[in-house]
Amino acid sequence: MKAARRSRPRYWRGAVLAVAGLYFVTPLLSSFVFTVHVPNQGLTFEAYSGILSADGFTESLFLSLSLAAATIALALLLVVPALVAVRLGPPRLRAVVEVVCMLPLVVPPIALVTGIATVLRWGPDHFSRTPLYQTFLAVQNESFPVVLVLAYTVLALPFVHRSLDAGLRAVDVPTLVEAARNCGASRLQVIVSVILPNLRSSLAGASFLTLALVLGEYTVASLLGFRPFAVWIVTVSGAEARMSVAVSLLSLLITWALLLILSRAGTGSSASATAIPAGPATASAPAAGAAAAAEAGAGTAGTGPATTPGAPATTPAAAPTPVPGKE
Repeated sequence: MKAARRSRPRYWRGAVLAVAGLYFVTPLLSSFVFTVHVPNQGLTFEAYSGILSADGFTESLFLSLSLAAATIALALLLVVPALVAVRLGPPRLRAVVEVVCMLPLVVPPIALVTGIATVLRWGPDHFSRTPLYQTFLAVQNESFPVVLVLAYTVLALPFVHRSLDAGLRAVDVPTLVEAARNCGASRLQVIVSVILPNLRSSLAGASFLTLALVLGEYTVASLLGFRPFAVWIVTVSGAEARMSVAVSLLSLLITWALLLILSRAGTGSSASATAIPAGPATASAPAAGAAAAAEAGAGTAGTGPATTPGAPATTPAAAPTPVPGKE
């Protein structure tokens, strides 16, 4: 009876998927029709053909992608060592780090912008006659505003923390670190060659969320007076409504394409992530030990005892043959 029930097609799954598909696809199709259909003119693609030549499109898009890359690098550089140290340190620190990383979800972006703007005003008000004033000017450079990278890093901390914390929960960090250290690996080799290969999916997920956040963030950049991609779209919408919608659709496609690239990079085969490259026999012991520890952590659980590379194989001792009369 149970087998018969399982073999029956579940039509409700298809219905749910169809409704969800209509929910997401219908607004996109409506937006596309709005961009290509002009009343009394018919079908036209002028909204798309004029995007590349639009004033500020290339600069704003390149600025947003650069800010996204810098934000991803800075967020991972801060969170990965912190979470690894917490895994190796006292358990009480985990709650402290989690609360600190979750604070941006409680503080509204408008409050964050107000605080940043207040600090930036300290430059001309209090440090105009000191060398520190040049630092205030450098972080507000319009070609690459470092202040936006710092603000976006704060906003991305909750998402990066959740993604990496979930990945570290599935990895026995103390055992991997101890094995790599016993093989002579340095702390940097432990993180790069042992921990990071086991967190490829988590790193890709954190990068996904950070990229989406930076490309779609408007409040912080607009109030601070900068013009990344999201701010440029809103600015263009006042004069060219169809072009603004067309750019929004293209931004979705660009985001999906970038996320797909990161997904391919993060969900590669575990063999390619943990394979030890063939090298000369004089390879350094720390690098070999770190790679062996990474392979042990990323691979599936074996059914037999672990053996050290290069050590002679050991076999269980044979049972003694009973002697007649001496049982």
